Amino acid sequence: MPCPFHNPKNPTDPFREPRERDGVLVNNFQGKEIPLVLRHEDVRRVAKDWQTFSSDAPFKVPIPTEEDVRTVRQLPLEIDPPDQQAYREVVEPFFNRAKLPEVIAQMERLVDELVTAARERTSFEAVRDFAIPLQSRALAILLNVPDAEAAIWIGWGTHVFRDGNGTSKGAALEAYTNALLDRAAANPGDDLFSALTQTKFQGRPLTRQEMLGFCSIVFAGGRDTVINSITGILAHLAHTPADFEFLRADRKRIIGASEEFFRALSPVTHLARKCTRDTTVHGVSVPAGEFVTLCFSSANFDATVFDAPDEVKLDRRPNPHVAFGFGPHLCLGAAHARLIVRTLLNTLCDQVARIDVLEQTWKSETEPSYVRRLAAESLHVKFALR
Repeated sequence: MPCPFHNPKNPTDPFREPRERDGVLVNNFQGKEIPLVLRHEDVRRVAKDWQTFSSDAPFKVPIPTEEDVRTVRQLPLEIDPPDQQAYREVVEPFFNRAKLPEVIAQMERLVDELVTAARERTSFEAVRDFAIPLQSRALAILLNVPDAEAAIWIGWGTHVFRDGNGTSKGAALEAYTNALLDRAAANPGDDLFSALTQTKFQGRPLTRQEMLGFCSIVFAGGRDTVINSITGILAHLAHTPADFEFLRADRKRIIGASEEFFRALSPVTHLARKCTRDTTVHGVSVPAGEFVTLCFSSANFDATVFDAPDEVKLDRRPNPHVAFGFGPHLCLGAAHARLIVRTLLNTLCDQVARIDVLEQTWKSETEPSYVRRLAAESLHVKFALR
């Protein structure tokens, strides 16, 4: 079915022409001319070549840079192998909890509770009243902390570092995280924050800066991306009821459909890498110490890899999307995001006959060289009962 997020006036994929013509698009980010790597093959190649395209660039892997909103290096995102893999192994056991039967059961109960509550309302705003609570409470399950803690996270809104006006919330987040780590150190339990205070890294305790670096990526890394995926899926099923029935007819289709939603929604547009030597990207010279950015969203619409990429094909095979990145920095939270989306789709098929959109507004990423539609700014919907 045509993707409801693809609109010629404000497309999800504004990179088609430069991707097909040049393979690269230079954009001015915060006063710096940075080339975006656009093609699927090139994005995967650069993502694997950490020796040339380094993530050892604190605050500057995300674009726009986050120097003004945090004081710690995000771990293991902003560091290269082999240390990157060693840091990853510190927190990987908690992210792998998404595969445990008891965690899957907890997620099913949570999603059932939220969908049931939404059904009982005349209508609801899906970002504020559904997606943010689901993401926050699902994270509490993953990290093995009490559900009550998620009430604080729900109050943060879509972004943990900036409010709706772009004002920094980074200092407040760091103060909250320090207090959380202090409590965990004084009274350790089985949660992630306690583990950070107790674990050994290369034979020594983690520094507080390292702990904060892990917490920063835990809270920020999958927040707006998961929230945007949830609302994007609701909007698609509302606008394309045939796809809803396609899933309902055979639940085995949900696994593949989830991957197609991640591809089509591409919640992360791009992440940067610092060049360790002078290099050239499709004719664009990049000196050592300067940046390129891997445009995952463009790669996910590369017509040399994906047939009819502007269409959402819930049975797309194969689907080598890079929505979770590629190479050593593959997203730690991928299994968790998959669990949330698969559980949501199953529950919607069980409980909801139809989704009606009453009102929606979109938010976009606006840059000098492109405008990309990201997700719903607000989405007022109604669940029709089965």
